[in-house]
Amino acid sequence: MGYIPIRNPSGLDSEGSGGIPLRVLVLAIWPSHCGGAHLTDAIITNVYRNRILASLPAATIKQLAPHLTPVNLPRDLTLREPGRPGNHVYFLEDGICSIVVDLENGMTVEVGIIGRDGFVGISTALGAGQPPNRCFMQVPGYGYRVKTKILVELSEALPPLRLRLLQSVQGLFTQTAQTAACNRVHELHQRLARWLLMCHDRLQTEQIQITQEFLANMLGTRRSSVSVAAGMFQKAGIITYVRGRVNILNRDGLVDAACECYKTVHDESVRLGLL
Repeated sequence: MGYIPIRNPSGLDSEGSGGIPLRVLVLAIWPSHCGGAHLTDAIITNVYRNRILASLPAATIKQLAPHLTPVNLPRDLTLREPGRPGNHVYFLEDGICSIVVDLENGMTVEVGIIGRDGFVGISTALGAGQPPNRCFMQVPGYGYRVKTKILVELSEALPPLRLRLLQSVQGLFTQTAQTAACNRVHELHQRLARWLLMCHDRLQTEQIQITQEFLANMLGTRRSSVSVAAGMFQKAGIITYVRGRVNILNRDGLVDAACECYKTVHDESVRLGLL
């Protein structure tokens, strides 16, 4: 497996097998008869949407690419179970993975999200063993997976890969720390605005597939409270909400409504090259 020559990677966004864009599937193919054909550095950067993969030097991604398998990531798919070591690490190209804490009283609270800015499987990839929290697809998407053992071996051998993985960990650490503070001191409408903006940054689309019930669980509040907060934004012309889909009409309005936590997380992610 490896690369095949691509003349126009931007034209490979039509869907292939299982809803995965052709540009993702085509990177997983390396017929032996290609005779050493390869992608230029510029095309490699343009083909990947995941910020870690897209920023790797050509020599590094060429060693990692043969081990990347395209995967469809439907809503509610669990990528990590608490207390269980994972066999694979995931690099999302699209979609949102939620890191949640499941409490004994049955409540589920979100403590972080991962999209194209990072990777899923931090604890095992860094040699920390089994994770304490659950990770599942909150917004459906697609991406690549690689065996944990192989990624660990490659990160030890390839300094650029190790650096980008650690920078992603730093970005997630900032996000989870800020989320803890935000959930403690800020109003629900501010937290909702922050959450929508963070998803918008990682999805790069104005439409987010999410139900109010799901939002309530993620924000640790009641559905009726989310309805009130979302209703405020709808009346202000900032969003529309219809049948499990939030459409962002006025991003600047969301930024004004959000608390300082959004800017802190966003600026750090930009500094680290994750957005």
